[in-house]
Amino acid sequence: MQKPFAITLDVGSSLANHTGSWRNTRPVYLDRMPPCNHQCPAGENIQAWLFHAESGDYEQAWRTLVEDNPFPAIMGRVCYHSCEGACNRGKLDSPVGINSVEHFLGDQAIAQGWKFPAVAAPSGKKVLVVGAGPSGLSAAYHLARMGHSVTVHEAGPLPGGMMRFGIPQYRLPRKVLDAEVQRIVDLGVRIEYGVKVSNVLESQQQGGFDAVFLAVGAHIAKRAFIPAGDSAKVLDAVAVLRSMEGEDKPMLGRRVVVYGGGNTAIDVARTAKRLGATEAIIVYRRNREKMPAHDFEVEEALQEGVLIKWLSTIKQAGESSITVEKMALDDKGFPQPTGEFETLEADSVVLALGQDVDLSLIDGVPGLSVEDGVVRVDVNMMTGFPGIFAGGDMVPAERNVTVAIGHGKKAARNIDAWLKVNVYVAPPRKEIASFDKLNTWYYSDAPKTVRPMLDIIRRQSTFEEVQGGLDETNALFEARRCLSCGNCFECDNCYGVCPDNAVIKHGPGKGFDFNYDYCKGCGICVSECPCGAIKMVPEDI
Repeated sequence: MQKPFAITLDVGSSLANHTGSWRNTRPVYLDRMPPCNHQCPAGENIQAWLFHAESGDYEQAWRTLVEDNPFPAIMGRVCYHSCEGACNRGKLDSPVGINSVEHFLGDQAIAQGWKFPAVAAPSGKKVLVVGAGPSGLSAAYHLARMGHSVTVHEAGPLPGGMMRFGIPQYRLPRKVLDAEVQRIVDLGVRIEYGVKVSNVLESQQQGGFDAVFLAVGAHIAKRAFIPAGDSAKVLDAVAVLRSMEGEDKPMLGRRVVVYGGGNTAIDVARTAKRLGATEAIIVYRRNREKMPAHDFEVEEALQEGVLIKWLSTIKQAGESSITVEKMALDDKGFPQPTGEFETLEADSVVLALGQDVDLSLIDGVPGLSVEDGVVRVDVNMMTGFPGIFAGGDMVPAERNVTVAIGHGKKAARNIDAWLKVNVYVAPPRKEIASFDKLNTWYYSDAPKTVRPMLDIIRRQSTFEEVQGGLDETNALFEARRCLSCGNCFECDNCYGVCPDNAVIKHGPGKGFDFNYDYCKGCGICVSECPCGAIKMVPEDI
């Protein structure tokens, strides 16, 4: 009889294989948490959608991805992809280009017109979301899919929040942003523009909303005291980037100085170059190692001709120049003044020192606590007032798009549970599939695919998108670089190497089991599992 698999014995075909009573450990199959999934602030099941992508089923990959995050085309452009920093493949050659595959899938969805699945049956519950930024729109998306009626009140004229008014078009084309927001609107989410919520309890009562999610972005620029003459042109970064969305672009002049060291400072300096500035200089009081801006953004800015004066601070601004004092780091790494000054020619000074949130809408709400300019929430993201939840820039957390999207999803789950007089219980945490759990000799070297970049000349003079996307061939290759850390991908190694034929194969997509009557507990299967999906446990467990 021809056997379906490459073995010579059937399980249990030899009585000599029977274990007896001496085994003290036994193997078990398990699903470990891939480090990329664990790291993702948006809670994406990265390994799962990569599996579909590497099979060439891009639509299923996209559908798996958007179960957690409705913005793959946006995230493929603006996410700082900390998942790649955690990727085990980075210890083998270089991390999987997760962000570039997400970029590809998001663009495919827009090009092919893929839509979100139908929402659940109407729950009869109404939820108010305040703010149409990444956190608010994420919450609205998930709540709508759960069957709730969602209305978003947005003070501005357009959706996106800081995705639109804080991220330049050369990083995030507006047609991409608009396309992914439109999908959420198509689910039945209602966005009302030009509606500023001044009192959240009044808005809730007037609209008959059962719950509220506060997701107001940090749009108020922080200021610094800089002595300036009456004619000195001192602007704030938020206003400069916001004005880029209007008809009249900001008039910054030929020599622009940006004060600050974050990603916003980088964005403003790069924008100034594109607006025609011959000099765009960032003044930052610490060194590059301490700069909060991401290194790749700093590098791109330097390539485009942006200059950075490290260890410097602005002391005074005049009509056409500024006075800068040089700093020096002390023993603890903090900048200290040196008394050395220099003068820089400047037509305008842009302050990029961070942003605050306008919290006036929650004044007088009983039980609601504010500390250090943010709202305190519990583990379920609910404030001290029942039924009012908050996320994104309004709560203590790192401020970026990915974190905000994750807050929206988490809040939606907890709002849904609260509306049902229940409590959302997160799945138990799994063991992380760390690099030492893998057997990497089974994987061949495969260098990471780099996304194409716009040439320097056009980067300096236009707002065309700087970073391009992968084509299908490259995206497929990149997805296949995934090591499937901690989860069986049915390579058949355990099945082939077991000396006792104790591994039971159930067929494609159905996995394996062990027949412990024949397993000797030798551990060879664990040693030869590439992805760390088997471990040995004490026999008494």
